[in-house]
Amino acid sequence: MSRKPALEKRLQTAIQHFWCTREKQAKKQGSSSGSKDTGARAAVTGGAQMNGFINLVRELLWENGLSRTNVYSEKYIELPGWYRPEKKWDLLIVADGKLLAGIEFKSQIGAFGNNYNNRTEEAIGSAADIWAAYREGAFKPSLRPWLGYMMLLEDAPGSLSPVRAREPHFKVFPEFKNASYAKRYEILLTKLVRERLYDSACFLISNARDGVRGRYKEPAPELRFRNFIESLLAKAIAAQKSKE
Repeated sequence: MSRKPALEKRLQTAIQHFWCTREKQAKKQGSSSGSKDTGARAAVTGGAQMNGFINLVRELLWENGLSRTNVYSEKYIELPGWYRPEKKWDLLIVADGKLLAGIEFKSQIGAFGNNYNNRTEEAIGSAADIWAAYREGAFKPSLRPWLGYMMLLEDAPGSLSPVRAREPHFKVFPEFKNASYAKRYEILLTKLVRERLYDSACFLISNARDGVRGRYKEPAPELRFRNFIESLLAKAIAAQKSKE
């Protein structure tokens, strides 16, 4: 219990980093181009806003005994695929020639319709690709690696309002009826974990106004950051003990 406030505080710092970095990216790009729209797109595609979460996970791994040389997050992050030659993951753990874990860190701000579909296809496709590669022995002599997925969604009317599903020929599953994009993400991540495409997932909701103060929501208990990181650390610690 004593670690709980510290962990929450560190997650709040990562939330703050996300929104502050995004604002800086938008201002920098917008001022250099003179286009507000270009600045907004730069904030979405800049990537660095997720570094706060990547750094937090990396530091927690180090603090729990994993060697710094085993954690990759800036380079050497490619893994072979089965349907494509390779794919970059946001964070990898590779120790003694064995793949221990791979994590994706994603966010979505605005454009909820199109981006939700893209994120869904990416998440499913990446998992299908790496598990096919694992089945075919791409990571020998690795045991089954741990896969994780973290998503930060903007807390906005467009993400929280009910969305009508199109059903021109067949009915969608009941859980999708009038589900907002936030609910759809919750359903997606829950199913990805329960189908064992990913070992754990984290789902956070925040907005620019509250996010700069470190405020966020975790709408699904199963997808809380604490569960996510504890699952990852259990894998890392078990791998460390097997070497002793």
